[in-house]
Amino acid sequence: MYVEFLLIFFYIFQVGIICGSGLGDSLSKTFNCSRTTNRENAKNDFGYPSSDLYHGCIDGVDIVLLARHGAGHVFSPTLVNYRANIEALRLAKCTHILASTACGSLTESIARGQLVVPDSFIDRTTFRKGTFYDGTSAKYSGVCHLPMEPAFDPRTSEILLQAAKKLGYNIRKGGTIITIEGPRFSSKAESNALRLWGGHLVNMTICPEVFLAKEAGILYAAIAMATDYDCWRECEDNVHAADVLVVFKQNVDKITNVLLEAVKLIDCGDWEQDIFKLKNLIESSNVTVKK
Repeated sequence: MYVEFLLIFFYIFQVGIICGSGLGDSLSKTFNCSRTTNRENAKNDFGYPSSDLYHGCIDGVDIVLLARHGAGHVFSPTLVNYRANIEALRLAKCTHILASTACGSLTESIARGQLVVPDSFIDRTTFRKGTFYDGTSAKYSGVCHLPMEPAFDPRTSEILLQAAKKLGYNIRKGGTIITIEGPRFSSKAESNALRLWGGHLVNMTICPEVFLAKEAGILYAAIAMATDYDCWRECEDNVHAADVLVVFKQNVDKITNVLLEAVKLIDCGDWEQDIFKLKNLIESSNVTVKK
């Protein structure tokens, strides 16, 4: 344990950035990424990640970009290999993950273009592999009952909030994202049911990404943007994929700037204890008796 602590103490922080809809094809150029790891070379025990890994540097902080849906948005939410994506970032030595996501708003208080840093989720997916601990890889042996409160890393989430406020952007602290299977959008009845459950946002990708990152020992936070009102709001047109991308692209500079600023702020912090605490939590949550 002492040796592990020393390794963490001298750990070089590296930030993985998972680019969502409308962001994945352009961010590598914006962030001046200088090196690429091809998907084939990033294959791991869980398969191929969605895209190549783009390596860059922001003010001395190493970053790794990954397009969640692949180059050209070729993978639907269900077909994204979330486990391979997170494992690829872990193997690239990422200590943090900052994820962007386009969402539908489930409340009047979150308008189109509003930025939100969520703090909880409800998982409504059914076809996705939601754990590393299923015998697929010897690196994740046993049965791990990992607590999911807090769902998102609070300190990394606070960094996103600080970054947005520093830039003068309106951003909401906290909110519950409900992840649906997709790729279809909700019916009106479903949309209203999600509102009754206390959801603030609805999307198709936060789960299982958020809990896989925690299982992998990576500090994960997300910045969400409301692009529509799903279909619950009587005075609004129903959500359409083309309209979602239009709103997101109109505000893409905000997301990009927040991510850039957040990386700089992460570099100013002391994260050894946070990483060490998460690794201990994972170890203590594994109930399988070692032989």
